[in-house]
Amino acid sequence: MSDPFLQVKDLRVQFPTEDGVVSAVDGVDFAVAKNKVLAIVGESGSGKSVTSQAIMGLINRKTAKVTGEIRLDGEELLTARPEQVRSLRGKRMAMIFQDPLSSLHPFYSIGKQLVEAVNVHQDVSRSAAMQQARDMLDRVGIPNPDRRLKDYPHNLSGGMRQRVMIAMALLNNPELLIADEPTTALDVTVQAQIINLLRDLQREFGTAIILITHDLGVVADMADDVVVMYGGRVVERGSIDDIYYRPEMPYTWGLLGSVPRMDAGRNERLQPIPGQPPSLIRLPKGCVFRPRCAYHELVPGNRCDTERPDLLPVTPEHAVRCHLDPAQRREIAAERLGVATADPAMEDK
Repeated sequence: MSDPFLQVKDLRVQFPTEDGVVSAVDGVDFAVAKNKVLAIVGESGSGKSVTSQAIMGLINRKTAKVTGEIRLDGEELLTARPEQVRSLRGKRMAMIFQDPLSSLHPFYSIGKQLVEAVNVHQDVSRSAAMQQARDMLDRVGIPNPDRRLKDYPHNLSGGMRQRVMIAMALLNNPELLIADEPTTALDVTVQAQIINLLRDLQREFGTAIILITHDLGVVADMADDVVVMYGGRVVERGSIDDIYYRPEMPYTWGLLGSVPRMDAGRNERLQPIPGQPPSLIRLPKGCVFRPRCAYHELVPGNRCDTERPDLLPVTPEHAVRCHLDPAQRREIAAERLGVATADPAMEDK
């Protein structure tokens, strides 16, 4: 990627516990440019949210070990002083948290919380900050913003609270926005409104967005590039077309096969991924997806049991972590998902 605004290299986050070390994030690499949306997808426990918290500097270094590189517009964040990261958080980078009800303070009005978000980074009067808060509530589609400024979080619906969180995140015009499950627990209509809102605001501000979700329908609507995580590791990375039309990792096939398709027959059943995600304390020695993979027997020498696969490029933009032969992967994907997966070498010709 040319000139990425955010660059993450070999990010590792470990939490020591009485039962052992939890490897929540294990060697994650990705980048996102301005005016682009990068989606990070995977099941619960795959390391998505911990990755976002590490970027925002929200992981307590006294209880966790964080290594690697996180560069925001060339500025290294992991080695920066805590006060330096705090000055960036909310101003140059902001986050929409998964549960707006627990993220908003129940004892303070919406207006007071929005004004505080302005005053932390801007030297303006209270009345000017309140006007900014009012304008932003109006911009994110909250009706009667003057009244809502006086309300408390419990007075608002789930969709309204999520819009307040988006307004708070955008008050200082951040250049990077991380949205952690922004549509969880919202009905389908409100989900669509939130996605459209994020898309419109990105076009207006040119913000780089990291969208963390397990909803592949939301990803298809918004993302330019996708990172698939499993067991704290990136198992596939590519453009939205690579992941939806040329997927090559069995876990990605499982995610796509679990989503209803409009072109499928009425009696056609979904293909859920068998088993459960691995314990991050006791990860398999070889491929982390091996216990749930139906194709490991196609790999000779029991490599899936003993050898961790590397994240290898299929094309310059597309990388996969799998021991299966590339031709086998394309053949299985075409049969299982009905996608046309031509040989990238032939496509170049």
